[in-house]
Amino acid sequence: MNPDRRDRLRDAAIAVLAEAGGRGLTHRAVDAAAGVPAGTAKNYFPSRDALLRGVAERCVEQYGATVERLAAQAPPSGRKALAELLAGLLADVAGPGRPRLLAYFELQAEAARKPWLSEVLDPIGGSDFPAFEAVQRAAGLPVTPHRAAVVTLALHAAIPHLLAGGTRTLGACGLDDPPRFARNLLEAVYPESGG
Repeated sequence: MNPDRRDRLRDAAIAVLAEAGGRGLTHRAVDAAAGVPAGTAKNYFPSRDALLRGVAERCVEQYGATVERLAAQAPPSGRKALAELLAGLLADVAGPGRPRLLAYFELQAEAARKPWLSEVLDPIGGSDFPAFEAVQRAAGLPVTPHRAAVVTLALHAAIPHLLAGGTRTLGACGLDDPPRFARNLLEAVYPESGG
């Protein structure tokens, strides 16, 4: 099988999940989104579970590429640089990263009923905790595993709200201004007064 065509189908499946949700993920929809002849997706992914596994693995690959890209950058030096990094990640949710994250959340919903899918996706969430702890430490903050986890969980909790875009919700929690949200989050977890 052609690996480039397989990736094209998996990328198309991400687009379908982002646009139509889990119910819309069909072989026919993936074929149409990829612009390939009918039946192509079925040849590469014979069942819906195989299609789900393929798109989940693609999400993990894309996440890994994002982590590598961030790791290649200089770590944030200081609280201000860390807040800017976090704000940039949050802005990406509502921008270029939106389709990938929508697909990921659709897959997470499926994984609640399919433990094998949860295992495929686990590297994404599991690697966030040590990665975010490392950037908080690099920024010179008084990191503990608990504090680092609170920051990571707050960022994870922000994502569905940013994807949904409800203006009252975003305003109520401060996500209508991602840079301010990031600064406030760091201040709450790491008060500059040393508390």
